[in-house]
Amino acid sequence: MAKVRPAPAAEAWRELAQRLPAQLRFGVSTWSYPGWEGLVWDGGYDSSTLSKNGLEAYHRHPLLRTVCVDRSFWRPLTVSQYAAYAGQVDSDFRFVVKCPASITDAQVRGDEGKAREPNPGFLDPQLAIEHFVQPTLEGLGAKLGVLVFQLSPLPWGLLSHPASLLDRLGHMLAAVRHALSAHASVIVAVEVRDPELLGQALVDTLKAHGATFCLGLHGKMPPIETQLPMLRALWPGPLVCRWNLNRIFGAYGYADAQRKHDPFNAILSEDPHTRAVLARTVRGITGAGQPAYVTVSNDAEGCAPLSIQKLAQAIAE
Repeated sequence: MAKVRPAPAAEAWRELAQRLPAQLRFGVSTWSYPGWEGLVWDGGYDSSTLSKNGLEAYHRHPLLRTVCVDRSFWRPLTVSQYAAYAGQVDSDFRFVVKCPASITDAQVRGDEGKAREPNPGFLDPQLAIEHFVQPTLEGLGAKLGVLVFQLSPLPWGLLSHPASLLDRLGHMLAAVRHALSAHASVIVAVEVRDPELLGQALVDTLKAHGATFCLGLHGKMPPIETQLPMLRALWPGPLVCRWNLNRIFGAYGYADAQRKHDPFNAILSEDPHTRAVLARTVRGITGAGQPAYVTVSNDAEGCAPLSIQKLAQAIAE
């Protein structure tokens, strides 16, 4: 098994990391990028090696205290797969994990992402517990930080009946919170991809079941300042933010962002506005003693580790 070593240059960020709020955890969305050589890894590794063994080096970077496991969105992971991740990091590290789409997508989709038929397992409480909550708890243990339930874009039939949709969401969240009754520190966050859902009805559902709203920053949703009222309505509470895609690429511009940013070793699509608002938000929430989890994708600005460095500098200054 190839051992991945951390980049020596990462140590230069330790002093900055020590100036950040203790409640703040930065991380990336997936970590298997050879282009991070010199930033996170010490040498040339292929993506397969990094996917399997890169976390041990990744978590030694002073600024990277969490990571978003996106892989679980595409298919449920096993207890042993989660345990393998947990075995690569120390006791202070925490994971953000996405619920499988088989539970949070109202549609069954084909290979190209087109909806084929309604999903009978959509927001099913039993499936959420058996395929997501229990495996993460058993595999990650005390290193589980956040469970993210990202609702994929919904068909108009559901969006036009929000009360029924939120009632179904509430039933699932109630089951999740019950399963987490002995794990009060685990945050449950709901991310939506339809702006129509932003409002008091969603706030009431989240409040009723001890969940929070996940800031999802990308072209499908309004900019960060338009989403922040959701967090104010849920206050006091934690921050969970996933900075996924620069708005210049539009709602469906992931492929364009990948083409522009590959090999993801430089900031090529700088977004100082989002960074500044996010930095102020982090300072306010952590200053009130609340935890903050912020994960960043390469598609946000071109290189997630460099975006995190700039965010950290903005917060510390």
